[in-house]
Amino acid sequence: MERNLESPDLRHIHITDKLFGEYVKKVSEVMIPHLWKILNDTLEDAEPTYCIRNFRIAAGEIEDERRGVVFQDTDLYKWLEMVAYAIAGGQGKEYEKLADEVIELISRAQEKDGYLNTYFTVNAPDRKWKNLAEGHELYTAGHMIEAAVAYYGATGKEKILRIAEKNADLICRRFGTGEDQMRGCPGHQEIELALVKLYRVTGKKEYFETAKYFIEERGKEPNYLAGEIAGRKGPEFFPELKNCDLAYYQADMPVKEQTEAVGHAVRVMYMCAAMADIAKECQDEELLAACMRIWESATKRRMYITGGIGSSGFRERFTTDFDLPNATNYSETCASVGLMMVGQRLAMATGDAAYYDVVEQALYNTVLAGINIRGDRYFYVNPLEVVPQFCTEHTYMDHVKCKRQKWYNVACCPPNLGRTLASLGQYIYAQGKDSIYINQFISSDMETQLQQGSIRVEMESELLQNGRVQIKAVTENGGKLKIRIPKYAEGWEVSDSSLKNCGQDAGGYLVLELPAGSAEFTLRFAISPHWICANPEVKEDNGKTALVRGPMVYCLEEIDNGRLLSQIYVDADAAVKEMPPMENLVGEVPTLTYQGLRVKNVVTDGSLYGRLAYETEKVTCKAIPYCMWNNRGEGEMLVWQKVKIL
Repeated sequence: MERNLESPDLRHIHITDKLFGEYVKKVSEVMIPHLWKILNDTLEDAEPTYCIRNFRIAAGEIEDERRGVVFQDTDLYKWLEMVAYAIAGGQGKEYEKLADEVIELISRAQEKDGYLNTYFTVNAPDRKWKNLAEGHELYTAGHMIEAAVAYYGATGKEKILRIAEKNADLICRRFGTGEDQMRGCPGHQEIELALVKLYRVTGKKEYFETAKYFIEERGKEPNYLAGEIAGRKGPEFFPELKNCDLAYYQADMPVKEQTEAVGHAVRVMYMCAAMADIAKECQDEELLAACMRIWESATKRRMYITGGIGSSGFRERFTTDFDLPNATNYSETCASVGLMMVGQRLAMATGDAAYYDVVEQALYNTVLAGINIRGDRYFYVNPLEVVPQFCTEHTYMDHVKCKRQKWYNVACCPPNLGRTLASLGQYIYAQGKDSIYINQFISSDMETQLQQGSIRVEMESELLQNGRVQIKAVTENGGKLKIRIPKYAEGWEVSDSSLKNCGQDAGGYLVLELPAGSAEFTLRFAISPHWICANPEVKEDNGKTALVRGPMVYCLEEIDNGRLLSQIYVDADAAVKEMPPMENLVGEVPTLTYQGLRVKNVVTDGSLYGRLAYETEKVTCKAIPYCMWNNRGEGEMLVWQKVKIL
């Protein structure tokens, strides 16, 4: 199988999908202006972020104290990255002038030596680079660099790229093993993958070498983060990190020795994304193997059916194998975005289509659940079971919200979600020397150059409606089309026998030979609703089942099925019927109905407990895609349902 694949230029990919097209449009029509109001503190009934104001203070245009969380700058950078991808996709041109003004502001806030961070410039200039564990300086720089690369790629304008290079040059001079350099690594990974992106655009080898250094330095003795934390005698920015273990930072051992997904879930994923990138660039099989071990740990033993990861609300972290509670879990939206990033990179490095099964699982479920269908409300935490009256403040359920929020004080998830949706094309297509890869069945078109000439692919997907995907390819001199066969497909066929079917390659892709000129064919996947059970080690889900159809997990909502959803039992042998989509949702995705049994405990005198007595009632259950829950009001939600055994 072919390795070391690349992403086509996002400027030549356009999303037209019934489902994802709606969400992509919301990025430019709703999310970008919504976030702009947040950044400028003009959104009604939302707490101030001080973000734009902080940059103006750092630029010397306002005299005041810098406010907000220490990494507040990243909200502006992710906004800029979102704008860049929207422009690349043909939907954000109207924001280019505003983005240019933002870039000018960022330039004015940058110090002469390239340093760029409003917190340390304004509030603590003598504390630069002295708290890498908590201060997020390198994390913040990474998001600025990612935004710069994206904006340059979308517009060709170099201003922000030069800002990023100046900042990266400072970081490269500052960190390393040289006599005048500082040996250290970031508490929150991000700079590593950003420097690889900058290297690929500029060709400057020092950026790649510094990214590689940060990965290799992590967990090495003498352990930089251990020494820094011990010397400080307590947290500076985040009190909850008191007595935090090194595994939280993935710094308890060298990266190449790590075997499990541990600690803060987002940090793990950003680290693995960089590991895959670096391994791909320098053919480091040992580093790639370590990344794959961590991936296996996360996806085979510590991931929810929705593609959510990081089950603990305590420090947003992984816990142990099979610890997957449904009502109290965290499953941060950013962590699933990170999971997608890693899966894509591992597939590009190895040519193995199976990684995209997990990418798809996270995308269609947890990631899409992070935003409402209007585009202006967001989930940070993504539980699989909700009873609104239990989601109370100042309790163990404080982190779980029963409805999406306008914004969050720590607002990494909404803009992260926005930049992911705006750049969705990178998860749909990949390319090799003579091949185009289709990894997701999302209606779109793309064009690019292969070694033998140009190729254009148009895909019209009705995967979620009837399993049918129509594909048209126009090539200059032929080529190969490689199509992922998803693991949920119960069967599949290609309608056009005139195409040479080469079977499946070692990576699991169906390989079709394309002639010069035009070729059209239909791919049909057999998909149907079916019940899923969890590994018996997942104690939370023993005796329970979840309903899936294709890539989508389904759930029950109170609005359709009444309250006390926990009373409902399902017969796994009962027929599940596909019904028309709900008019007030999006994407024309079928709803599902089936017969269930509601078992009601009976306590006649109103006591809290009584002798066992119950009554039963046959009910018709209606399930909707999990990603669309809480779009029709507040109420209970349930994914895993009890199975009627006797």
